[in-house]
Amino acid sequence: MAAHAVELAETDRMRAALLAAVGHDLRTPLAGLKAAVSSLRQDDVDFTPQERAELLASVEESTDHLTDIIANLLDISRIEAGAVTAQVVPVALDEVVARTLLRVPAHEVDLDLSDALPLVRADAGLLDRVVANLVDNARRHSPAGARVQVRAEHRGQRVDLQVLDHGPGVPQDKWETLFVPFQRLDDKGVGGHTGLGLAIAQGFCDAMDAQLLPSDTPGAGSP
Repeated sequence: MAAHAVELAETDRMRAALLAAVGHDLRTPLAGLKAAVSSLRQDDVDFTPQERAELLASVEESTDHLTDIIANLLDISRIEAGAVTAQVVPVALDEVVARTLLRVPAHEVDLDLSDALPLVRADAGLLDRVVANLVDNARRHSPAGARVQVRAEHRGQRVDLQVLDHGPGVPQDKWETLFVPFQRLDDKGVGGHTGLGLAIAQGFCDAMDAQLLPSDTPGAGSP
């Protein structure tokens, strides 16, 4: 009975957090879409080509943001339901990382991958999402102008991939909460994000039998 009660309490917590995320975090991209489209529909305003291009860019940015939020909500639902399946095969880590970082402005990331990396056993699609979420998290917690470092090394029987930011880091006594769904350690909801990126990365790593660990890095935050 006690275990069942704990399970029900956790289900209720997840449901409440999901509703809060849908109710709060979707408002930012939806408001951006509404404002840009309403402006473009005004017949009494003669926008310059630059103004029109800026409004269309706002529509695209808000749509991408909305797509990311929905994808994260669907992913965490799959993870919580135990419905994530991984097709683990030998993959080239450098190729997956390079492909993932094509979606990130080049001036925001430093990439340092060893020339002698062996193939790693992973699901390329899930690995792509793990790297994307880690880099996104690092970018959001880095000071303005700071570059996120992505590097990989071959160490004995394993390959270590590190994503380093230059933010304030997270105290070690809070590391265990880093991968809790909907957790925002600063309670600020940076950029309207749901606090799911790290939880999803952890869930996908578990599915691939890979480890995702925080650490203190001199001169950087907590990767």
